[in-house]
Amino acid sequence: MISGDRPVMVVHGPEPFDRGDVGRLLDALGPCRVLVSGVMGRTAAEESGVACEYCGVPPSMVFAHLTGPAFLLNRGKTPESGMVFGEIVAGRLKGGPVHVECSSETVFCWNGGDRALAGDLARALGYDRVTATAAARPREAVRTIRGCLPGEPVCVNGIVIGRATAAEVLLRDAGGEVEAVSGLDVKPHGLEKLHRTGRIDLAAAWCKSGHIRQKAPAQVTVPGKSGRVVLLDHCAHRFYDLVTPATCGVLAIGDDTTTVAGHIAGHLGIPVLGVTDGDPDGVVGGTFPPGSLVLEAIAGRDDEIGLTIAGMIPDRETDWSCWVDNVLETMGNSVRPALDLR
Repeated sequence: MISGDRPVMVVHGPEPFDRGDVGRLLDALGPCRVLVSGVMGRTAAEESGVACEYCGVPPSMVFAHLTGPAFLLNRGKTPESGMVFGEIVAGRLKGGPVHVECSSETVFCWNGGDRALAGDLARALGYDRVTATAAARPREAVRTIRGCLPGEPVCVNGIVIGRATAAEVLLRDAGGEVEAVSGLDVKPHGLEKLHRTGRIDLAAAWCKSGHIRQKAPAQVTVPGKSGRVVLLDHCAHRFYDLVTPATCGVLAIGDDTTTVAGHIAGHLGIPVLGVTDGDPDGVVGGTFPPGSLVLEAIAGRDDEIGLTIAGMIPDRETDWSCWVDNVLETMGNSVRPALDLR
């Protein structure tokens, strides 16, 4: 137990919820405020039943607005990648954060942070305490993604741009577009999709390697309903920004956007109409809620066909099943069902 003011727990990603780390820390520390960073982190948190607050910004931005004792909770895919993540967060802050890394059972006290809190956490959890230093992260024309495992997908702003071939992937800002320098087997269509979203600020972009979530989503079955259809055009990371209680279904354009949207929508019981090229990168498992339909583009790419279907979204409430039937009839032989859960 920790005496005095209860620290704020800032949780990054789904793994601390899926692996039970959050529950174990709450048992050891007692009640405290829990803030969740990340899209899949929110999904896992909602499924866990732990009382949380959700922040749609990176952990460094969360810490920048906190006062009082606080710590970062993370479980990297390896101890090295977990430490690298903490170093990145610390390098973006003026003060040093305390970082609980579950993959190595270590409490890092970065850049002269709250040593008393780090010691209390280490004793309460039985973890090692390590004092560490992270250099400030300059805004450069290059970006290094560290802690990669060869063969795993590499994402920029939620779009897979290739697969790692080394422990580090080096990217370069080429006038607002992203170029691979080393460590990446490029997926050209992925870069096309990324650049179609507009000019990329590589220094501020969300860059990640590996799977977004390993655990299958909790499935909720709800009867079909009327409401608004929401469009996710290669931007699954904006799911919670766009989906509201009035949403009856999601049109997802892109292979990985479709699988991520299906995963998140699963525990909400919101069906998905996905438009794909048939080249998913496996960033999450392919699980979809009842009422969903995944279409594979036959005549053209998912981009063009998806935008055609997007033009069919009515600016009013609509019946999901009737709308999907109309899409199928209108698109004819330009698409074929790859998955039908209606």
